[in-house]
Amino acid sequence: MRRLRLVLEYEGTDFAGFQVQPGRRSVQGVVEQALREITGESRRIVPAGRTDAGVHARAQVAHVDSESRLSADELVRALNARLPADVAVTDLAIAAPDFHARKSATGKLYAYRILNRADPSALRARYSWHVRGALDVASMQRAAIQLVGSHDFSAFRTAPGGPPEHERPRRTLYRVEVLRTDDDEVRLEILGRSFLRQMVRNLVGTLVEIGQGRRPAAELAAILASCDRSRAAQAAPAHGLCLERVLYDEDPA
Repeated sequence: MRRLRLVLEYEGTDFAGFQVQPGRRSVQGVVEQALREITGESRRIVPAGRTDAGVHARAQVAHVDSESRLSADELVRALNARLPADVAVTDLAIAAPDFHARKSATGKLYAYRILNRADPSALRARYSWHVRGALDVASMQRAAIQLVGSHDFSAFRTAPGGPPEHERPRRTLYRVEVLRTDDDEVRLEILGRSFLRQMVRNLVGTLVEIGQGRRPAAELAAILASCDRSRAAQAAPAHGLCLERVLYDEDPA
């Protein structure tokens, strides 16, 4: 038995999310089906994080145990020959037996892209949120700095019916940056060890309202301290969000 470490890239538009869901198309489901066809094994793949419906990934990491004796290169070629066009395996390696895609991760980097101009874009519509009015990026960044560190992020959690009792709402963010990458795109980069359900999208929605002048930057600290979800904005649309990278201690600096 070998533990395999996979890096997956996927376009999330036509998926109900990463996790297998009965009767719905998922990233996990199509990858596990491809593995069954190649190895004859029914194995559960374990991701670094379960992205929601419509969310993309440039480098999602997952692990799976397999008795297949195919080499890593052979498995990559076989998987990509069977996977649909909106999922690809960009790397596959034999991992240490105790490697765990989620538990071994030291951080996850998400990027959220906003098309900030009057006119929409047909080519970028699946990968960015179109916000017409000019955003005050400096105000958004002043607010974003208040999120860095360890906090109770209950005000930015989406959890119908309340959060599970075992899920503690305290999370640590290492970096939150708001960047205008060119004349018409604003990108938010958020690095943390783990995130609550829809936490990144809820943060983005609130930061955009600050950028629109609908809230002062200083209000973000009060929203965070309140732990009250009703005080924050609605979640930003899923299609602007992408899991860019998962970090591990053994990765090169």
